[in-house]
Amino acid sequence: MHPPLTLHKHPMCAEIIEEFQKCHIDHPIGKFFGECTNLKIKLDRCFREEKAIKRKANFEQSKKLKERLKAFRKETAEDVDIVEFSRKMI
Repeated sequence: MHPPLTLHKHPMCAEIIEEFQKCHIDHPIGKFFGECTNLKIKLDRCFREEKAIKRKANFEQSKKLKERLKAFRKETAEDVDIVEFSRKMI
């Protein structure tokens, strides 16, 4: 089973998707007997590669976000320490 074959969601695999859909149109009965299997295998590989690229990009983005959050928490903790210290001085 594959995800919906919309070209805008899978720009890397657009060419293979079009070939696969054309194969299904050209071979309405043969598609059930393996006529389009080679294209299906190519499509699955393309989807895996696309997903790996997206996963890597998301991981890099999450690392940056974690760094920003860690820096923010550190700044906030320092601000809280300064406020508590000033209260003790009063």
